[in-house]
Amino acid sequence: FSKAVVFFEVEILDAKTKDKLCFLDKVEPNATIGEIKSMFHKSHPQFYPARQSIRLDPKGKSLKDEDVLQHLPVGTTATFYFRDLGAQISWVTVFLTEYTGPLVIYLLFYFRVPFIYAPKYDFTTSKHWVVHLACMCHSFHYVKRLLETLFVHRFSHGTMPLRNIFKNCSYYWGFAAWMAYYINHPLYTPPIYGEQQIRLALIVFLFCQIGNLSIHIALRNLRPPGSKTRKIPYPTKNPFTWIFVLVSCPNYTYELGSWLGFTLMTQCLPVAFFTLVGFIQMTVWAKGKHRSYLKEFRDYPPLRSPILPFVL
Repeated sequence: FSKAVVFFEVEILDAKTKDKLCFLDKVEPNATIGEIKSMFHKSHPQFYPARQSIRLDPKGKSLKDEDVLQHLPVGTTATFYFRDLGAQISWVTVFLTEYTGPLVIYLLFYFRVPFIYAPKYDFTTSKHWVVHLACMCHSFHYVKRLLETLFVHRFSHGTMPLRNIFKNCSYYWGFAAWMAYYINHPLYTPPIYGEQQIRLALIVFLFCQIGNLSIHIALRNLRPPGSKTRKIPYPTKNPFTWIFVLVSCPNYTYELGSWLGFTLMTQCLPVAFFTLVGFIQMTVWAKGKHRSYLKEFRDYPPLRSPILPFVL
């Protein structure tokens, strides 16, 4: 004899004002938060699911889309609180925008388009080969990032707030312009140790770019398409991934190495500053990721540091 299905009643209140926004009756017990968001969207078309934060407590954490109604600490009349996350934009769009900018901006300075330097320098080229090499490396870096965004990265969150794109773009675009202005300047002087310094810098840069790509591919292979599962990343057959033995986020370690190489190659202060700011930001991200790994996996390798082996 089959057990009668107990339907849930769901009320959704505004987290700030506590006004009742929506009442859903006859909700199936195995409904997910994602499905409840879709129902809420039907009655409030302006709040598409990615904009919605649904929580059990007005000031609590957002529930995950995959959380199931009957497994949550609620009775058969469930009260949830809604917050508007604001306009959302897909991660792919954000990445493509923030990486296309530096690529184009740098090239404007490299080709010395009018109104940047004195008119007599319009469309002239630098006599220093390191300037041309630097342009190739900078372009390679951002083309690589664009291709990774399209073909390698799998995003666990589909969207981010629209306002982030302005913040992110001003950071990447602004720094690209500042670096490019000095590197491509007619009065730019090449590195003090000349060819040897540039060669060493190029080796460091390319080594770290390959390393960074290797880590991104290893991380992609951990996550099956369309899933949000998280696993501990381990070294693979690719030697560039062996750094996983010592570091939780080697993609950031290699990214830092690339920019240190670019700093050494150009011997340019704005590049050093960009590297430093990037390092600080990546350390914050790496520590957060490291903490969530430790929290999620009891058997997480104890030898690992967030970004720099044994140090940080």
